[in-house]
Amino acid sequence: MERRSPTATTAIRRAEIIAALSLATDLAMGQPMDNALRSCVLAMRLGEALGLARGDMLAVYWSALLRHVGCNAESHSMAALFGDEVELNRDVALTDVGSAAEMMPLIVGMLRKANAGARPLAMLTAVAAGFASSRAVAAQAVSGHCEVAERLAARLGLAADIVAAVGQAEERWDGRGLPAGLKGEAIPVAVRVVNLARDAIVLTAALGAEAAEAKLRQRRARAYDPQVVDVFVNRHRTLTGGFEALVSWDEVLRLEPEPRVILADADIDAACLAMADFADVKSPFTGGHSRAVAALAREAGRRLGVPSGEVAALNRAALLHDIGQSAISARIWTKPGPLSEREWEEVRLHPYYGERILSRSPVLSGLGAIVGAHHERLDGRGYHRGIGSAGLAMPARLLSAAEAYQGMREDRPYRPAISRTRAAAELKREVATGRLDADCVDAVLAAAGHAVAPVRKRLPADLTEREIEILRQIARGGTMKEIGRALSISPKTVDNHIQHIYAKITVKTRAGAVLFAIEQGIVGPTDRE
Repeated sequence: MERRSPTATTAIRRAEIIAALSLATDLAMGQPMDNALRSCVLAMRLGEALGLARGDMLAVYWSALLRHVGCNAESHSMAALFGDEVELNRDVALTDVGSAAEMMPLIVGMLRKANAGARPLAMLTAVAAGFASSRAVAAQAVSGHCEVAERLAARLGLAADIVAAVGQAEERWDGRGLPAGLKGEAIPVAVRVVNLARDAIVLTAALGAEAAEAKLRQRRARAYDPQVVDVFVNRHRTLTGGFEALVSWDEVLRLEPEPRVILADADIDAACLAMADFADVKSPFTGGHSRAVAALAREAGRRLGVPSGEVAALNRAALLHDIGQSAISARIWTKPGPLSEREWEEVRLHPYYGERILSRSPVLSGLGAIVGAHHERLDGRGYHRGIGSAGLAMPARLLSAAEAYQGMREDRPYRPAISRTRAAAELKREVATGRLDADCVDAVLAAAGHAVAPVRKRLPADLTEREIEILRQIARGGTMKEIGRALSISPKTVDNHIQHIYAKITVKTRAGAVLFAIEQGIVGPTDRE
């Protein structure tokens, strides 16, 4: 059964939004972009094998998808100490964090890599100091992850018990976990199931099924609930059967427990806002960045006369435009000096990752196409595809201009924020060199409060003013003779215009043209004298 929220006009389930977000968390954790989906499937199978109640199965489902939703919090502090925190996350996932024998070489190795190039004595000093502070830094980071995870889960509309479970993802059966040091059955059973399922997926991918099972047995009654380990080991083949052939996205949506909520438009906006904040918390230099870009793009779209439905989509794409930056280490986003060629290549991939994160959902994929183009330029010298003006529709052009302006107005590790006047001048220079759309830049600058010439509204489907007037006359029922008489042109000229109009708006009939005129606001009560 599906439960449709009031005022829902866009058919997207909450599960689609959260499953897409899980793909972003996979990348931040250094995992393949279906790790959380596969963990969810295994956790649900394991929960059924354990005979869990419906409420616990709900918690299993959502906890599996959101286990790492707080992962971007404190990324910069982890990167400052260990270097590449994405690499650290990937390696820690294979390690028993309660075992000093496993953790010590991992920490020392990361510290050495983070200080590569230092002189021997400086290296020794840095590693010693880093090791001494690593426990406290890691504890602060994990606690931050858990708190942020709870807040984001609540904003995504999940029940209080599920929110609490998401915040307890790092607890351990032996009480040596974080943030509260919960022990044994004080930890929700959903957390115990999800933790084992997630590690089983990661360990199996890295070590193979036999070695992974040995690791799970070894951690029995330490990291994991003994009963959960026993059920998994005893039913391993049944629980993991068909995984390679499984279409993870479709299977995860199929497994969502009822009621399956279809979000209202306002709830979709709220979910996109939560995802924007998830992305922006990655760096201390980007807090609120996506919100600000969305506000600029939204207002600029209105000033250009973009239809309200397209403005709503533009707003969501702008909120999500940096979701792919979770795949890139905070070490790069917070680097105070110039980036190396290799680092630039990583940065250039974040629009690609953003597009891929959103591509699985039929509804979100349309936003993903805009997200993937937010660093493209009209001259074809942007990234990640290097497409030029012919491939850049209005939403992408507006988002590019809004993001460029807002980025200049914010502090970055390698420069302070640029003044309003200079940022406007830089945007105008981009227009002069053929990189940004002139009308979009003017609309963004007007939205930002700059005094600019009145922004010329873009007309739908590249119709001319004369074609708009003819289309308005068609929608009012005018014949070719009547339209020609009203506009002082011949019926034949009217007919030529109509053929061009139909081609531009891709319709074949007057009825189709009338509907287009209504959809675009070309005709209606407000267009009359």
